Amino acid sequence: MLARCPEATAATSPGKPELRLADILRAGLPGYAASHRLPQHHWKILNAIQVCRTPLLGAHQYQCAHCHRPHLALHGCGNRHCPTCQGINSRHWLSAQAGLLLPVPYFHLVFTLPHALNLLIRQNQKMLYDLLFASASDTLLTFGRNNLGALLGITAVLHTWSQTLLDHYHLHCIVSGGGPSLDGKTWNPSRSDYLFNVTALSQVFRAKFCEGLQQLYADNRLQFHGQLKALAANQKFQKLMRQATRTSWVVYSKRPLAGPQQVLAYLSRYTHRVGISNRRLLKLDRPARTISFDYKDYADSARHKQMELTLDEFIRRLRLHFLPPKFVKIRHYGLLANRGRRERLVQARALLKVPTPELTSGQNEAPTARPLPLCPHCGWAALFLVRVVRPTRLKPLPPLTDSS
Repeated sequence: MLARCPEATAATSPGKPELRLADILRAGLPGYAASHRLPQHHWKILNAIQVCRTPLLGAHQYQCAHCHRPHLALHGCGNRHCPTCQGINSRHWLSAQAGLLLPVPYFHLVFTLPHALNLLIRQNQKMLYDLLFASASDTLLTFGRNNLGALLGITAVLHTWSQTLLDHYHLHCIVSGGGPSLDGKTWNPSRSDYLFNVTALSQVFRAKFCEGLQQLYADNRLQFHGQLKALAANQKFQKLMRQATRTSWVVYSKRPLAGPQQVLAYLSRYTHRVGISNRRLLKLDRPARTISFDYKDYADSARHKQMELTLDEFIRRLRLHFLPPKFVKIRHYGLLANRGRRERLVQARALLKVPTPELTSGQNEAPTARPLPLCPHCGWAALFLVRVVRPTRLKPLPPLTDSS
């Protein structure tokens, strides 16, 4: 259900408040709700984002011991689709990854699905996202075994959007430049400037994904609704497959990353990114019910341009990128696969003749003093907690009767 939500309290810091995704949803959701019936978990996401950093979620009330002014720190929603909260989540995740990185080159590869499959993916998100992860990771692990005789370490992150919030399904993979040999006796490195031929990767990736997709179809596990109903017929489905494989699939390799610190900086750009960040939001026109935002036009030398959409269309595009419930969008494979990872990393460091950190999982660390928060008025680390403001109970709207 959609919750009634008051306008957010203005930011306590001076200057014009930043336009946030929550502001867009508060302006657009009442009209959108009147004509759209959505899955319950979509409403849950939309409700969480629109009440983020508002009194509805409660707050911590501070007082500054230096300038004596009060500071109300509103609570965040913590939802993984919220651009306001993902910066903090990203920092926490990255600190836990530092112990997983080795002093070897790393490569960034991007596996992209053709747009001919976009509508099919929309109706079968979880299965086809899983297939994308499986196809890309298996392709890389196969090349690691065959070309290097090594077990590679892979971290893969799913992105589903283009700069204009349309469907663009692709997987970012950070891959170690080599790995332990298959018998575990040596470290088999890749070249420092080259991992694998991207044309060969593309061909194998396409074959693996299409084989998996054909199997899902043969097992009657795919859904075909609305304009895709005709695909239930084998002839139509095979026509779609021919259309999707008519051209080469895109596998893009970026320049190698020189060491763990550069890898962490790179990962921070991709792991917890959502469809659109607050800083790209430019102007909300409430009377006209439009939103303008910044985007890069990669077809025009990545120039920054401005796009204006109605609020309804903006929310529709935003919803394209809501993940299925409990779906894991960051996954590790090979050397970094969760089961037995600690033992494999100890072995890898021994082969590389580098010391193993005493703590690689964050366990048994001695507690450290938490730094005092900074006062937004005077900048001193002198805030002390006065009270915790309890959240306000949400009031749902009546059930929707119209369908879309």
